[in-house]
Amino acid sequence: MIMHEKLGICGEKQHVIILLLIQVIVILLMGILMTYGPVARPNVQRNHSMYQDIHVMIWIGFGFLMTFLRKYGQSAVGLTFLVGAILVQVAMLCEGVFNIEKNGKAPLSLESLLSADVAVAAPLISMGALLGKTTYIQLIIMGVIELIVYTINKYIGEHHFVAVDAGDSMYVHAFGAYFGLAVSFMFGMKEKPKENSLEGSSYNSDIFAMVGTLFLWLFWPSFNSAALKGDEQHRAIINTLLSIAGSCVVSFAVSAFVSKQSKFNMVHVQNSTLAGGVAIGTAAGMMCEPVGSLMIGSAAGMISVLGYKYLTPLIQKHLRIHDTCGIHNLHGMPAILAGLFGALFAGLATEADYNDSLYEIFPARIPGLGPNLTEINENYRLSLKPGWNRSAGQQAAYQLLALAVTLAVAIVSGLITGFILRMPICGNIAEEQKFDDIVLWEFEDENVVCEISAVSKDGRSSRATEQISMGYI
Repeated sequence: MIMHEKLGICGEKQHVIILLLIQVIVILLMGILMTYGPVARPNVQRNHSMYQDIHVMIWIGFGFLMTFLRKYGQSAVGLTFLVGAILVQVAMLCEGVFNIEKNGKAPLSLESLLSADVAVAAPLISMGALLGKTTYIQLIIMGVIELIVYTINKYIGEHHFVAVDAGDSMYVHAFGAYFGLAVSFMFGMKEKPKENSLEGSSYNSDIFAMVGTLFLWLFWPSFNSAALKGDEQHRAIINTLLSIAGSCVVSFAVSAFVSKQSKFNMVHVQNSTLAGGVAIGTAAGMMCEPVGSLMIGSAAGMISVLGYKYLTPLIQKHLRIHDTCGIHNLHGMPAILAGLFGALFAGLATEADYNDSLYEIFPARIPGLGPNLTEINENYRLSLKPGWNRSAGQQAAYQLLALAVTLAVAIVSGLITGFILRMPICGNIAEEQKFDDIVLWEFEDENVVCEISAVSKDGRSSRATEQISMGYI
């Protein structure tokens, strides 16, 4: 028994060493590859508001959203803090590799920090499928691998397919969801998912999770519009607000409808109310019209609730995919919906509706060198460079191609990553330790906790703990 405990302690110390080693490697790579970009030099004024909005979403929104487990609240917030802090640095490096300049370094700016925050959302989404079942080293290793593949996939989508995804619903939400589900599938292949008494929520944990929901709901318009400019950004904010409002109302309604007692379900309220923000993401900057945004959000809310109610149990039973937070319902299916709607509105886009914005939103539709390009530049007083000369239908086809490739890359890379995470060096969580904070966090200590014994009226003994104040410690 003593020998087993010593081996466990050695394993945990090994994880700490791996964590510090990853940070040292990141520091070295940052020094070699990165420097300030021109806009980050002195005397340049920049707007930090939307960047800060997304910062809040990543650490507070995602962190508190995952506190619904009754005994895993500290890990949900704490591991989001840790994993996010290390991965935001990795994300900067991954993007920087594609932007190295002649001096051998990649420039850092507010835009690159914003992109890094958005990128971190993908592994945090994947983390939702594995919450409570992994070591922190497994989450970090998964995140590093995922960010590398994510960056490559997004580069292909943006620069080769030239697919539009304003709110990154395809590149972030679909990728993160199906990557995480693929990893969970590999875990299920090793050991069939089992029911755990700690997997449920409590009254207080549900309230904490609602804090994350409300932060995400409030700031989602910034997430979908932060990378856009001009009228496209204005449309993205309007479209996102309408879509997420629609998903909120419909989620409440459908939740009560599928309940035997017509009551609201907190799982649906915490998650499905946000589905509209995902579903409108790809087409956020397009001319969806207010009624279109509301319809997209309403459809997403309904699909998400029905997914939690009926689809999640089937996936766990037949595919052995255990999805702790239900990321398939909040991020996966709504992201596919976003990709489909994005293709639809790309196929409907005309110069009559968009004027010169058509060529800003869909740069691949800029004509090649010739009289058409000259006419457009003269009519709108632009200086556009020759483009791909795509038709609306061709652009729609490339939108669908980007979605299909993203799903394929996410699933295949997720399966490979899941296999890697099962290796002994990554550690593992025993069945009896799952969904319990005590595995990672210090609680009672004989030097600072006084145990008080009490006897209840029925004669049974109960125990309570009285924590010594932090001032005394």
